[in-house]
Formats: sequence, structure tokens, C-alpha cells
Amino acid sequence: MTVRTKYGDINDLMALSKEADKTGVKLYFDAVLNHKAGADNTERCRADRVESWDRLHDAAPEQEIDAWVGFGFPGRGDKYSSMKWHWDHFTGVDRDEITKQDGCIYRILGDNKSWAPDVDSENSNYDYLMYADIDHRHPEVRKDMNDWGLWVSKRLNLHGMRFDAVKHYSEGFLLEFLDHLTENHKDDFFCVGEFWKDNVETMIDYIGRMRHQFSLFDTPLVYNISEASQTHNYDLRKIFDNSLVQAKPINSVTLVMNHDTQPGQALPAPVYGPFKALAYALILLRQSGYPCLFYGDLYGTSGPDGGEGPACGGRLGDMVIARQHFAYGVQDDYWDFPTCIGWVRHGTWDRPDGCAVVMSSSEAGYKRMWVGEMHKGEIWTDVLGWNQHRATVGEDGFAIFWCSGYSVSIYVREGAKGRESMGRWKPTIAI
Repeated sequence: MTVRTKYGDINDLMALSKEADKTGVKLYFDAVLNHKAGADNTERCRADRVESWDRLHDAAPEQEIDAWVGFGFPGRGDKYSSMKWHWDHFTGVDRDEITKQDGCIYRILGDNKSWAPDVDSENSNYDYLMYADIDHRHPEVRKDMNDWGLWVSKRLNLHGMRFDAVKHYSEGFLLEFLDHLTENHKDDFFCVGEFWKDNVETMIDYIGRMRHQFSLFDTPLVYNISEASQTHNYDLRKIFDNSLVQAKPINSVTLVMNHDTQPGQALPAPVYGPFKALAYALILLRQSGYPCLFYGDLYGTSGPDGGEGPACGGRLGDMVIARQHFAYGVQDDYWDFPTCIGWVRHGTWDRPDGCAVVMSSSEAGYKRMWVGEMHKGEIWTDVLGWNQHRATVGEDGFAIFWCSGYSVSIYVREGAKGRESMGRWKPTIAI
């Protein structure tokens, strides 16, 4: 029997892990723990059809359905795990093979069967998302998933996980899963959840219930960025208002776009024009947050509408390099004008150069910013080359830093170590 995969088999994945270790790259695994799809067979079970807008309200009387919930793994057998999944390991499905009706939500009936109570309250209870919804209260399910988490993290030498759709499954189970992982890892194990809400207070409450050992993607910031890109002369001083990174910087993973928010996807939050470069500077070159890049912004996207080329004029990779070499140390903000802001990173003992960043959501602008008397006489220029101004640091440690209209510039002293890497990265990939 063939092994059908899109990118390779387990041996390829392990080879990737070993290569990552050699180059100092830490791997995180994208864990989808809420549902399963692609069952081997259907099984007969009893179910209630519920309203999509109210998962606690029955839409039809109890009925018998044929659900895609049988996972026997004939190709795998008992290798890695001997567990076979059946109807009682799930709480709901979205298709009945008897009536050939899909697009509905069926709540599976049985002993101790119900939606998980400790999930998001949207649609009364947001346990069900798609496909065959996993029952995390079933003891066999809990054991198998906890065993899998430890196995995959050890096998691939993982340093963290991204947890998909966490608002749709039991918080109690996720805490148990996290405890099982972290108590078996010597090093810190980074955990981030996709909790797609635009209410920062709700997100803060969730982080608290996760005992602050969990980070979340900063959804409110995504929507702020999208709005800013569509607003003429946007007040840049408001970009972090009501964001998670403003309220909980240690627990915030900042992003500009992802696979769900790109045009044509489930949660569109478009970022128009050159504002994407401003947005990436805001998450990459400042102190707060743990930035996450979208693959499509780095390499471009394709699709029925033709897709988009690499973001930031193909210079996003150089912005990452600027972060790697220069975005260190104490941060001084110059946020005294609505459409033109700036900040300075002053470096550290081992990364002494630092950088000065200035951006505008309107016409060309400048900031007079202090980089320190130790830099007096130095010439600082924009490593992106988007503005040709040469900033000379005065005796008092101040210099004037310009940026072009609706653009961003990253100033670093001429001759700084790391500048030689700028401009060499190309957004091309061979598959």
C-alpha cells in the first residue's frame, strides 16, 4: 500500500528535523486536535440534528445516521498506536450517508455524550467546527492524544506547537495536554493557540485560564492593520489600541496576515498597498510581541485570481535580517504626530549598533531622534534603500531621519556588521 502524502513521508520529516537542528532552526508543529477527517468507513449511530446558530437547540428529532467516524488505519496497522477510532470517540459530524445530507450538524448521542462545556460560547456552544468532532472527555481519546503529543515532540525534537482552533475544544483537555508535554521536556516548550476573537479582554481571560503558559495570535492587531491600510492618513499612534500585544506582550504572537485572512479565505482581513511594509516593521522591529511571518507574504501566493507577489516589494526577507542584526536593546518612541512616527532601538553590549525606524501613512516625513552621543559624527542610511537621505549624528547624539511618503525606512550606521547581508535575500523557492 502506498503512502499518500503531499510533502513527503515520516523519513522526509525526520530528515528535515535533523537539518533544522544543524542550522539552529527550532521546529514548531501545527497540531489540529479538534477534529479528524478522511475516515476509512462509516458507522451507524444515533444523533440529534442541531441548529448551526445554536448548537444547544435541536433542529430535528433523534435519528439514526451513518457517520464517517471509523478510523482503522489499514495501512498503518498498530504501528505507533494500536487505537482504532469509532463513533463513540466523537461528539458530532456534518454528514449523514443515509440521507446523503451534509452541511448540517449532528450531535452524536450516547452515554456521557454532549458538547464540551469548557469551550467558547459563540453559537451557544462552539465545540463543533467541522468534520468529525473529537470527544476529548473519552479516556481512550485523552490517552492516545497525550501519547501522540509526547511521541511527535520527541521524535522530531520539537521546541513548540501551534494549536489550531483552540476555542472549539475543551480547555481542560488542553491544559492536561500541555502539562503532559511540558513535564516531559527539559527545555522551554513554546505553545501558541489560534483563538480567533477580536475582543482582547476575552483573550486575556483565556490566557489566565491557561495559567499564563500559553500565547495567542494577536487577532485584534490583525484587524487594526487591515483597517489602517484602508484609511487615508491613518493615525499610526492608534495601531496598537486594544491589541493583545499592548495588553499582554509576553503572551502575544503578532502577525500581519495568515492563511485564513488572505483574500478569498474564511476570515479575510486584507492589507492593501504599501501599508504591509509598515505593518511588518511594527511587528518585527519593536520590543513587544513574538512576530510570525506569513509564508505567502515572504514568497508570494497563487490561486484562481492569480494570487499576489512577495510583500514589501520583495524586501520582507531583508526586514527580517534587519531584525536579526539591529533590533535590540532599549526602545525610545517618537509618536508625537498622527501620520509619521518613529522609534530607536539602542542595541546591547553584544549587538551595539541598534537602528532607527521612521514611517509615514501620508506624505514624506521625518523624525529628529536621539541615538546617543557615542554615535556622534556617524552617517546612518536606510538599509532598505527606499529613502536616500544620509542622516548625520550630531554632537548631542540626535539626527534627522527621513522616510518617503506612505513608506518606512530602517536606518543603521554605515559599516555596521550585518549590513553586508542586506539585499542578498531573494524571494525565490524551488519545489
